[in-house]
Amino acid sequence: MTASKGPGGLGRVSVVIRVFNEARHIERLLQGILQQTVEVDEIVIVDSGSTDATLEVVSHYPAKVVPIAPEQFSFGRSLNLGIASATGDLIVVASGHVYPVYPDWLEQLLEPFADENVALTYGRQRGGTRSRFSEAQLLALWFPDHSQQPQASPFCNNANAAIRRVLWERRRFREDLPGLEDLDWATWAQSQGYSVAYKAEAEVVHIHEENAGAIFNRYRREAMALKTIHPEEDFRLGDLIRLFVSNSVSDVWHARRAGVLRSEWSSILIFRLMQFWGTFQGFRHPGLLTGQLKRTFYYPRGFQSPSRRAGRDGEPIDYDASLGPAGAGAMNDTNQVPENSD
Repeated sequence: MTASKGPGGLGRVSVVIRVFNEARHIERLLQGILQQTVEVDEIVIVDSGSTDATLEVVSHYPAKVVPIAPEQFSFGRSLNLGIASATGDLIVVASGHVYPVYPDWLEQLLEPFADENVALTYGRQRGGTRSRFSEAQLLALWFPDHSQQPQASPFCNNANAAIRRVLWERRRFREDLPGLEDLDWATWAQSQGYSVAYKAEAEVVHIHEENAGAIFNRYRREAMALKTIHPEEDFRLGDLIRLFVSNSVSDVWHARRAGVLRSEWSSILIFRLMQFWGTFQGFRHPGLLTGQLKRTFYYPRGFQSPSRRAGRDGEPIDYDASLGPAGAGAMNDTNQVPENSD
């Protein structure tokens, strides 16, 4: 399929990428964008003070760099700055450490905008070869194999998402939140009568290489944001214990079935402990438990055997060919699609 601008006549397409020291990952994303069936009109890089070779890598690609001082950074502020610098009618938002699996990633992600009622779309994420086992389980739970359009919940994730600029002009991302600015914006959009769409076919690999402290801080930050967005929510010590045990048992079950329990059991316990200890510390305030969003974020995957994924038309992007041995091997990740949702 030849590249085409503005799928379905929906206008200009801009990609906004937030980066901070992403030299190991950003080139694979940029290469993936250039190999899409949809030709983007511009790429905007919002850099919050990278000190590695990120900007050197970016300089070899047709991208505009917008700096933001580290002391001024918030996830919402960097997004707003990048979108304000972009000209697209549709704004694709991507993390600097994701990369698309298929050349129709953008085509699939933007397809739901043919429905004028869709405000935001987001796509499937899966872990790379270095991802912690529990992280991969979490991604499999949050981003299932089957698309949902529209979906009832405002749950979304702007590591791999797109929004309508005209709606962003009505309501920008909150800059005072320590995270979950995407969920907050989607909640607003749904309150205005618009819908959120999940596209499983718009698939990316999301690379997280975090130590225990970074995992703790990520979930503490997101819990603080969730408490701000939904002050009626709560997360008590009993929740911490119950969800740590249930998620750990679920992960151990899946790891045993996958034949990797011996190598992964300690990683499972560390990840789940830091996830829920960070969540507990992020809440720290009593309140009424409503449950729906808490189930989406925290409840375990369960014990159903994963079904085999249906085959997809087309071949994955060959990053080994486009980046060469040095660039393709930098992360030691494969772009082969697994046979099932694990």
